Amino acid sequence: MNSSASLRRDLPPSPDLIAWRLAPRQRWILAEPTAATDRLIAQMPDLHPIVPRILAGLGLDSVIAARNHLACAWPDDNPFRLAGMAEAVTRLRSALRDGETIAIYGDYDADGVTAVALMRQTLEALGGRVLCYVPHRVREGYGVHEQALMSLADQGARVVVTVDCGIRSGEEIAAAQRRGMDVIITDHHALPEDLPQALAVINPHRPDCRYGFTGLAGVGLAFKLAQGLLRVQSQVGSSSVIDEEALLDLVALGTVADVVPLVGENRTLVAKGLARLRRAPRPGLAALLTAMAVAPEAVTSRDLAYGLGPRLNAAGRMDDADVALTLLGSVDLAAAAVPARELELRNQARRAALERALAQADARMAELDGLPSVIVESSEDLPLGVMGLVAGRLLERHYRPSLAVRLEGDLARGSARSIPEFDIITALDGMSELFIRHGGHARAAGFTLPRAALPELTVRLRGLAGEALAGHDLRASLRIAARLAPADMDWSLAAALQALEPFGEGNPKPLFWLPRARLRQVRPVGDGRHLKMVLDNGYGRDPIEAIAFGRGGEPLAAGDEVDLVGSLEIGEWQGRRRLELKVADLGQRAE
Repeated sequence: MNSSASLRRDLPPSPDLIAWRLAPRQRWILAEPTAATDRLIAQMPDLHPIVPRILAGLGLDSVIAARNHLACAWPDDNPFRLAGMAEAVTRLRSALRDGETIAIYGDYDADGVTAVALMRQTLEALGGRVLCYVPHRVREGYGVHEQALMSLADQGARVVVTVDCGIRSGEEIAAAQRRGMDVIITDHHALPEDLPQALAVINPHRPDCRYGFTGLAGVGLAFKLAQGLLRVQSQVGSSSVIDEEALLDLVALGTVADVVPLVGENRTLVAKGLARLRRAPRPGLAALLTAMAVAPEAVTSRDLAYGLGPRLNAAGRMDDADVALTLLGSVDLAAAAVPARELELRNQARRAALERALAQADARMAELDGLPSVIVESSEDLPLGVMGLVAGRLLERHYRPSLAVRLEGDLARGSARSIPEFDIITALDGMSELFIRHGGHARAAGFTLPRAALPELTVRLRGLAGEALAGHDLRASLRIAARLAPADMDWSLAAALQALEPFGEGNPKPLFWLPRARLRQVRPVGDGRHLKMVLDNGYGRDPIEAIAFGRGGEPLAAGDEVDLVGSLEIGEWQGRRRLELKVADLGQRAE
């Protein structure tokens, strides 16, 4: 396949117009070629034609934007374009000069923990006296707590830097100010109606912020503050105590783990962080990679999302997050071995707790007479550490906004996950009088409210969602980059797709539609749970293998024609590399 015409030839009808014998489980949305597609193909002749089409599908309609995306280049990374940055750097440099104790207050998830570790490394390298504080998920819950701030003040802290939290903690910040503490907030979450009256508030969503990118994770904002400090240090003629590059592995890990879009500056930071991790992993991450049986030089964004990230998250989910901080600050592999083993144990416990909670949720879901517009799973037995995971899995299975709520005496503490069609944080903001505290994003939020208010929250959310989602096809959607034939799934395509990495939220691995692929072989594998297929790839060509996880019971046989949607993967078995289609969904036509 080497021309734009080959991408447009014989386009099949829309999936919505096909009569299916075996219907797809998800909506298939094929990205049609546009004027931008043709323009990029014409102006970027050095690229495989599928790449400009994918770039156009990401909204990159100029050659400059497309080239920057491929090069993982962000043209302006000046941290002082962020509102509040100058004030924050000035105050921290004063604290460093005068020997004041600086406290770093972070969240207990992977984004927050990597942000705390990053700020600690930076401030200590600059000679700072540093205290770190991460609240306990069960005993304290998310956010900035007044009692914790007072404890930090008692230990001598005169400056507090929040990372990945603080934007909705106005009363707590005011209490710290009254105690004589200066508070610097770095937080990427949605803004409240009124900003806290802190010394500095760094949040790219501020209406007066002129920074060119709003999608940074909490660790990304912490990195911008570190950048500001290090660049001023360099400009005033002091010797470089630490290079920005040494922090990028933490930025990449926290960014991917927090599932923020891997576009713009995030894409640049993750690409550079992966390069750093492959070349010189810090001892703690090297120890975790060993436990995962992943060689550092081969680590990918997927390993961050599904390997390192969950292990760091397991610290705060199952107990105290300090073990993750200990790991990230380890100076050698021997020191990292103990916290690495502890994280492995906690991750195993997290998996077991999640499976138990999901089994209980599934049993209750089976008793419902139809799906509500918002799923609310509440229980006194639901572990706090897996609430967000339960909400996310319920959303994946049923494609509805989902809440997982733990009932604790007179309180209800919960996590919410939502679909693109329903902005959950806007909905919660509209009933803020119900909550003791709440915050988050359009797609994910957390909250605490009186237990007695949970029924009203449920009724009001379902009413809002029912109106917002009326008329929508409530199935998850697969956005398909192009329609291809099995013969197009070759090594040149695989090489072209590697230029689009790192993949993740906002920059997903491209999916392709293979209409009427003929099955040469088909058999269940993995105790019958999965389906292994071999596709006819044309006369004289090697066949393409395909794997459909969780589809082992499909009534398909050799000789059948089947429509497949999936991603092209490079597998390796016994030293032999091969191409494989990882199937995301499938369907068989009625005719």
